[in-house]
Amino acid sequence: MHELSITQSVLDIALRHATQAGARRITRLNLVIGELSSVVDDSVQFYWDIVSRETIAAGSELHFERTPGALRCLGCGHTFPLNGQDYACPACGEAQVVTAGGDDFRLESIEVE
Repeated sequence: MHELSITQSVLDIALRHATQAGARRITRLNLVIGELSSVVDDSVQFYWDIVSRETIAAGSELHFERTPGALRCLGCGHTFPLNGQDYACPACGEAQVVTAGGDDFRLESIEVE
């Protein structure tokens, strides 16, 4: 359900920037979503269609780019890509890791007319 508040925030940001640019219409938004962010594309799209109604963003296209998850080993400092459910460091075998990438969510760009 957190996708609703996220989607509303994206709309607020897009409208602010489009208005500052003197745009009549927002045609496309490019979103970057990390694999570990727990944001669901379909939910964002569903809420987008609702919250953008009756705004200059109504009918705009959402483009989703997924970024892969990455982990950093607390034992040896090695950074490695997330590989399924295996969190063990491939360099030393340590299982204590922290997120090193792929937990992001951002509005990369908007296209306007």
